Amino acid sequence: MTLALHGIAVSRGIAVSRALVWDSALQDVPRTQLEPKAVKAELRRFDAALQEVDVELAEIGEQIGDDLPTELDALVNLHRLILQDPILAEATKALIADRRINAEWALIEQMELLLEQFAAIDDAYFRERNADVRQVVERVLKALRGEIGVRPLPPLFADSKPSAEHANEEPWLIVAHDISPADMVQLKGRHIAAFVTELGGSTSHTAIVARSLGLPAVVGVSRALEFIRNGDRVVVDGKVGAVLLDATEVVVEEYQRKQAILALSRQRLKRLTNTDAKTQCGKRVFLHANIELPSDVSRVLDVNADGVGLFRSEFLFMNRKDWPSEDEQFEAYRNVIQAMKGKPVVLRTLDLGADKTVQVDEGSGTAAVSSGSALGLRSIRFSLAEPAVFLTQIRAVLRAAQYGPVKVLLPMLTNLRETRQALSYIAMAQQQLGERMNQPVPKIAVGGMIEVPAAALSLSGFLKYLDFVSIGTNDLIQYTLAVDRVDHQVAHLYDPLHPAVLRLIHEIISVSNKASVEVSVCGEMAGDVRMTRLLLGMGLVHFSMHPSQILDVKEHLMKTQLVHVQQCIKRISRQFDPDTIEAVMRELQND
Repeated sequence: MTLALHGIAVSRGIAVSRALVWDSALQDVPRTQLEPKAVKAELRRFDAALQEVDVELAEIGEQIGDDLPTELDALVNLHRLILQDPILAEATKALIADRRINAEWALIEQMELLLEQFAAIDDAYFRERNADVRQVVERVLKALRGEIGVRPLPPLFADSKPSAEHANEEPWLIVAHDISPADMVQLKGRHIAAFVTELGGSTSHTAIVARSLGLPAVVGVSRALEFIRNGDRVVVDGKVGAVLLDATEVVVEEYQRKQAILALSRQRLKRLTNTDAKTQCGKRVFLHANIELPSDVSRVLDVNADGVGLFRSEFLFMNRKDWPSEDEQFEAYRNVIQAMKGKPVVLRTLDLGADKTVQVDEGSGTAAVSSGSALGLRSIRFSLAEPAVFLTQIRAVLRAAQYGPVKVLLPMLTNLRETRQALSYIAMAQQQLGERMNQPVPKIAVGGMIEVPAAALSLSGFLKYLDFVSIGTNDLIQYTLAVDRVDHQVAHLYDPLHPAVLRLIHEIISVSNKASVEVSVCGEMAGDVRMTRLLLGMGLVHFSMHPSQILDVKEHLMKTQLVHVQQCIKRISRQFDPDTIEAVMRELQND
């Protein structure tokens, strides 16, 4: 009898394979009372474990290459910062010394205390850090047990392609409570079929990496480790979020058939690389790509995107002890612009804050970096609070602009005062650069990200100052619904089809189009084929997404009858009932 577990579908695709279960080191932690003379030795053992994990994370960071999402670099660095934080390391040593308990016991107690404190704080950033703290603690526990290193995979699957002798062997389906960024890096090059985790949401580490690798993934699967055992044949349906156990041969064969059809479809999609994205009635749609680092441009070129719709420049600032110089930034921006060969590049200024922080030395000129809060000193607020850093970045962009079309995008605008202040700094940077070069510096287009309800509801005022706008749907949904998008306990409430969210997005697109201001979507909704026709029917023609999603979206667009889609959107716009909205969405998907 087939048993079905359900979770959150975060990466589409189908896998039928054997399960490899990763047990958590957080289970069955030894608890030992120490003799007074044993305390010093226990403290040395704990220090050695911390050092071992720090070295391992540093080495893992060096392994991150162009074939892995660059967000992983920042996340691994974040784990090193948590590891070195006195609130974890020093407080644990104090517990070992004061209560004379073993390191594992003390570490677990300090972790539980931290998590309780985070849960009591009404701040999305601290709630997001729960998973990271757990993952760091688990790694230290493994070091204390002498189990440092990647959780082992069978040698047969050590390479991305099995040997000729084992060419027909199945890849492994990873099942875990959670998967840390460091684990993800160490899975690079291994023969993996899919991911299933008990924790996570649509923007969790596992979801981000699975989508970039094109592997199916289902997260937030409650009690997965209770029901799945090593070697079990498991079916993962990344489209509906289903995990099937003990499936009958008929069910397995049906999913294997679907899997083969998907593989052929992906090969067929490559034929669309050099085809313009147009609906069946000839409506031209522009599909841009999101990137983090200059090295990502190769992926953009591989799918022949219409440009870079979102260059997340903050990744140039992370994992270092000083601010990148103007020349260093100029070189990076110029490389991207030149590689795009005349196609537009939208560069978002520093979007630091929440889980994207930087650590600079006191001697670098700036001690305060960011509050690390999703509701605090982040994004444009941070740039305005650090004008020297902001001006340096703008001058670098202006210098690079002579090599091709580039636009500046200001993140998380909330009021006109900060918008005008940012524009005045951009004008100041132009003047500074003009005086240095002894010639006028051309102006560049400046846009704003609409990702908080305050900006969406007062958009008409913003459009008087901005040349274009981009909708950041990830944060817009989170802030509108008061749902932490990475908290697995409420992840099911993170709903892009909530009537309030749909009305905000529709209004932003409509107001922008009426004002003849270019509007795009650069959040997760843009790359989700289930949302493509919805956004198109609302009047959107500029989409920006991960390069791996572009061909799927293009194919969907090319099958679309715009008149029918627009009629469906009229029906959706009058609805507040989620069931009715879902019914119309199903109708939208029919070709």
